[in-house]
Amino acid sequence: MSTLAFILIVISAVMHALWNLLVKRSRHKTVFIWWMFVASGGLFTATLPLVTVEFHWPDIRTLLLVTVGAVCFVLYHLLNGRAYRGGDLSVVYPLCQTSMVYVPIWGMWLLGERLTPLGIAGILLVILGAYSVQMERVSLAEFIRPFRNLGSDSVRYALAAGFIYSLGSIAEKVGVRDYSPLYFTYFLVLIMLGIMSFNILRPRYRPLITAELREHWGLILVSGPVMMASFLTFRYGLNLSPVSYAVPVRQVSILMGVLIGIFFLGESCGRIRLGAALLILAGAILIRLG
Repeated sequence: MSTLAFILIVISAVMHALWNLLVKRSRHKTVFIWWMFVASGGLFTATLPLVTVEFHWPDIRTLLLVTVGAVCFVLYHLLNGRAYRGGDLSVVYPLCQTSMVYVPIWGMWLLGERLTPLGIAGILLVILGAYSVQMERVSLAEFIRPFRNLGSDSVRYALAAGFIYSLGSIAEKVGVRDYSPLYFTYFLVLIMLGIMSFNILRPRYRPLITAELREHWGLILVSGPVMMASFLTFRYGLNLSPVSYAVPVRQVSILMGVLIGIFFLGESCGRIRLGAALLILAGAILIRLG
C-alpha cells in the first residue's frame, strides 16, 4: 500500500470519527445526519467551480455503480439502526464489522487483487480489533456471544449490514478506477441525500427538521467540511490502493473514537477497548508495510 494512499485513508478515518462525534452530540440523530448531507452537498456544489479537475458526465455504468454504492450505504445505516433497536451494543457492533471479512474475498475474487502475507496478517489484526472492541471481558464465551442467537432479528440485521456495506465498497472501488473520485463522490453524496430525503419527509420527522437546525446550526455547519473531507480522502485513497486494504485501514477511526471518548467525552476506557484499538493500529501498520 502506497504512503499517499495510507495517509489519505487515515485522514478519512480521523474525519469519520469526528463526524460521528458530531452526530453523538446532536439531539435527533436521523435528522442531524440528513442535515450533514445537506451541508456537505451544498459545500461540495459551491466549491466545484473552483476545482481544476475536468468534468464529464458519468456513463451509464458509472452512474449504476454510484447508485449501487449509495443504496448500499443507506441500507447499511438503516439495517444498523434496526439492529440496535433490539440488540445490545456489544452484540450488534462486532457483527456490523463483518464487512471486513467479505471485502478481501470480493477483492481477490472479483477484482483480481493480490495480498501479501504481511497484508493478510494486518487485515486479520484489524478484524480482530474491530470485533473485540465492545467485548466486556476476555473469554471464549464472550468472543462467540454475538453469534449465539442467529435467530434474533438484531443479529440478522447486523450481519446483513456488514454484508451490504462490503458490496457498496466494491461498487465504489470499481467506480473510482474509471471515473474521477471527486465527481464520483459528488454524485454519491447527492444520491444518498435524495434517498435519505424520502425518509426525512415522513410525518414523524418533519417537525424535527427546523428544530434540529435551530438547536445545532453550528454543528451542522462544521459537519459539512468534515464529512466532505472524510468522503473525498477515502475515495482518492481507494483509487490508489486495493479495496482489501483500504476498508480495514479505515477502521483506524475506531482508535480515534476511543481517544475522542476518553479526552473529550469523559468516557471510561477499559483495557479491552484500548487493547482492541491498538490491535487495529498494529494491523494498519502491517497493511502499510505489506
